[in-house]
Amino acid sequence: MALKQKGTDAAADPKKRRRVGFSGIDAGVEANECMKVFIARNPDEAGSANSTSLQPFDLNHFFGEDGKIYGYKNLKINVWISAISFHAYADISFEETSDGGKGITDLKPVLQNIFGENLVEKDEFLKTFSKECEYLSNVVTDGNVIKHDASIDEDSAVEIVRVELQGAAAFLYCRLVPLILLLHYVLGSTPIDITEHGWEMLLVVKKSAQASSSSNFLVLGFAAVHHFYHYPESTRLRISQILVLPPYQGEGHGLRLLETINSISESENIYDVTIEDPSDYLQYIRSSIDCLRLLTFDPIKPALCSMVSSLKDTNLSKRTSSLKMVPPSDLAETVRQKLKINKKQFLRCWEILIYLNLDAEDRKSMDNFRACIYDRIKGEILGTSTGPNGKRLVQMPSNFDEETCFAVYWTQDGGDADDQTVEQQPEDLKTQEQQLNEVVDSQMEEIVEVAKNVTSRGKDKLSVSCSV
Repeated sequence: MALKQKGTDAAADPKKRRRVGFSGIDAGVEANECMKVFIARNPDEAGSANSTSLQPFDLNHFFGEDGKIYGYKNLKINVWISAISFHAYADISFEETSDGGKGITDLKPVLQNIFGENLVEKDEFLKTFSKECEYLSNVVTDGNVIKHDASIDEDSAVEIVRVELQGAAAFLYCRLVPLILLLHYVLGSTPIDITEHGWEMLLVVKKSAQASSSSNFLVLGFAAVHHFYHYPESTRLRISQILVLPPYQGEGHGLRLLETINSISESENIYDVTIEDPSDYLQYIRSSIDCLRLLTFDPIKPALCSMVSSLKDTNLSKRTSSLKMVPPSDLAETVRQKLKINKKQFLRCWEILIYLNLDAEDRKSMDNFRACIYDRIKGEILGTSTGPNGKRLVQMPSNFDEETCFAVYWTQDGGDADDQTVEQQPEDLKTQEQQLNEVVDSQMEEIVEVAKNVTSRGKDKLSVSCSV
């Protein structure tokens, strides 16, 4: 880790560093404004601002409650992470330091907290591009190649390798932990306990055919999955993390990982596949893949077409009739058995498949579809009882988003006098209706976005759906 004070040689010795007073109280600087993280694929990219940036993600939460760094003028922190060994090197530069009332932030322990033992000095960092190639090759060669995709580049190929999280593979995962910490709010996941039995990793690796290459393999991404017991004698597969490194995002590697996991679950007769706290984007990709699989799954077609027909023929606008947009329970079980899609995910995909078979220009059908989504969400949040003695939804103050934060509470008969003061007034019911509609609008947008992706990727499969 290099600290450089511009315009002086005293930076090499913190005790000799010149203290210069700032005018007024030091307001500090947010870490997001002065710190950048890059991926370096070779020694030439190390130290270069032209390397691929890992942003955007939130660095502020590593620096105290306010996310600010104090005591530096014109501070710049650039960190490079090796795409070969995942070691990190930090270059820190500033003009002056001064205690402006809030002290001088000690940067070294914060960076070590993020990058751990991966953080090294520049000389050692540069050597890792050649020294650390062997251990990665060992991980890959000890694993099982379960999917192979030819690369556009004639000199390389992309493979998905399955390895148990032990030995060298566990060591590699530990090297990846800082990236998981950095991308926590993007991934929606946290590091796992690899000492627990049942963990394995799927690596997306690029194999170089060039003899001059410093590494035989390059990690493009990975998925961490856990096998755990399901009564009475089966196994569930939970996807804990999926990460594609920023230089290789948008190339379909995350999609290939999900498809490979689905293939494993079917070939090994896993009970079902779940994802632990997926990000919105991961859920979008997952739903797109599962909808494409379901479009060619003949057992769902009769029930799907029947539901589509009901939405076209029924009039729900006056709310004199109701329609539950749910598949038969035996169909959900068939989908789980054959495709390993869990019930919750199937219900999500079921609504998308129905939308795909409706005419977006048919106002009646779309109004009926939205009414069914509304009824489902209202039932999930408030239950079947929403009167004076039922569930109620009220807006709550929040530091995040005041317009979308709410609480649900339950009232019962026989309460004391104070309990009666919570009875909803007309304005409360109006607010509740507005908030429910906002949630419905959000889910409708998600359905439409997935449907667009499915349509663009599976036009041939849509031909086997219900006829208009």
